Amino acid sequence: MAAATRPPRVLLVHYWLVGMRGGEKVLEALCRMFPGADILTHVIDHDSLSPRLHQHRILTTSINQLPWSKQLYQSYLPLMPQALEACDLAGYDLVISSESGPTKGVIVPPDTPHLCYCHSPMRYIWDQYHTYKASAGVFARLAMPYIAHRLRQWDVTSAARVDQFVANSEHVANRVQKYWRREAAVVHPPVGVADFAPVTPDKRGDYYLWLGELAPYKRPDLAVEAFTRSGRPLKLIGGPDNSVSRLEKNAGSNIEFLGKTDFDTLKYHLARCKALIFPGEEDFGIVPVEALASGRPVIGFNRGGIRDTIADGRTGILYDEATVEGLNAAVSRFEDSDLATCGSDVFTRAAAEFSEERFAREMWSLIKAMPLPHGVDWR
Repeated sequence: MAAATRPPRVLLVHYWLVGMRGGEKVLEALCRMFPGADILTHVIDHDSLSPRLHQHRILTTSINQLPWSKQLYQSYLPLMPQALEACDLAGYDLVISSESGPTKGVIVPPDTPHLCYCHSPMRYIWDQYHTYKASAGVFARLAMPYIAHRLRQWDVTSAARVDQFVANSEHVANRVQKYWRREAAVVHPPVGVADFAPVTPDKRGDYYLWLGELAPYKRPDLAVEAFTRSGRPLKLIGGPDNSVSRLEKNAGSNIEFLGKTDFDTLKYHLARCKALIFPGEEDFGIVPVEALASGRPVIGFNRGGIRDTIADGRTGILYDEATVEGLNAAVSRFEDSDLATCGSDVFTRAAAEFSEERFAREMWSLIKAMPLPHGVDWR
């Protein structure tokens, strides 16, 4: 008689749960794959989470008990490695960490496989360290050299604890190799492509669209300056309000700031713009795929994850110079191409390659190849 087996007990480790952004959407997809899994995180804001995540048992590290942790969680970054290592993971048969802040450093039982889905190695201690330091306050700038040095040591050491790395793009896989010297499979994150739909050509507008958080690395300033110079109409969706005020000072009358909008308004403009403008460098970039699902092409800077999502000349225009001249030349190239007038089918077909079904299928292929503890098996 064959020995009795039971299904694995799964733990999902996520850096912090204080909002619903791209990383949390991936976590939701993992929760649908493992409806009985527990979640471990450093800090939780229950009011900011989706109903899907609330269906799971959520555990926290000691960071959650520190003063004002929901607001100051990033200030507690130096304490997170020790907080992770203090967590007892006995009884779990599979651990999947979702890495962008510290999560992969958990210590799992010897026979428990650990898969890390990496959104990005921590930018603030690696490739964007000097950018973050330059924009930090006085005390943070003084402390960062020591803290970042120690965090880098732990980050590299803890990478050796992971059995299988999965990166969300080729760009991130290259950074995993660069900083951790580990190979990573590439599985693109799931995008809610079914939530978007194209409109007929007669309903489209004559404006371009920039969409996202108005953070410096997303380069809304470059888009504003380029379109102010060219005179072409541009709408920007995103906040915060103080960033809108700063950008408005240098914007021409052809630039319209819509601020933060509801989802219906966002979808309305994605489907009706001439093209999405994407001048920043992202690890993956969900917004370009949402534009494709809305039947619209993308004009983007040829760095980072956009290389995985946009085919130059077929679903958009990619340009190499991160300058006003480079962006305006790309827009001119777009207007002279067939992309400006072609149908939406080519874009929506490309977007369909990033569905949650594809994500789950590729993740299952990797997960089921990992050896589980004795007496545990997928049923």
